[in-house]
Amino acid sequence: MCVPIQYSLETEFSVTGIRQMTSRLGDAGRIQKGPSQGKWMKTDKPLLLVEDDEVDVLTVRRALKDLEVANELLVASNGEEALEILRNRGQEPKPALVLLDLNMPRMNGLEFLRQARSESLVHGIPVVVLTTSRQDQDILEGFELAVAGYMVKPVDYRKFVEVMATIDRYWSISELPQ
Repeated sequence: MCVPIQYSLETEFSVTGIRQMTSRLGDAGRIQKGPSQGKWMKTDKPLLLVEDDEVDVLTVRRALKDLEVANELLVASNGEEALEILRNRGQEPKPALVLLDLNMPRMNGLEFLRQARSESLVHGIPVVVLTTSRQDQDILEGFELAVAGYMVKPVDYRKFVEVMATIDRYWSISELPQ
């Protein structure tokens, strides 16, 4: 069962504090990929980022690198591309986590989520909304579609890394279906 989480900018985290917490907890729940290659988020399955803004894609890549998350990052620039990625995985493992923007061309994040749920493409995969939208309707609809979390993208890079660190830490200690 997924427990919904919502990040608030009022929540005080620091990258240093999270790294200290991680070092105190050790590598429980993490699989070491290699000494210089970073760590995997509990599993070596890829992450799927559904994001149309190339700057935001680069920001997510940079944050994951800074956090030493070694999972492959699959990127879809809209909901239609994300559906195709999920439909065509074949024997390859489905993503461990979907990071979903809402405001995209062609098929937005909520439309993607409705379709993906109707086809059971994200069954057992946590979906975390990572968007600029603070609209109550978007938040409500996201949780009605069973998102695991709804996080507003901070503009400041350090705060963005804190959001990504929170997502990384949460999914690193959470039990996920195999």
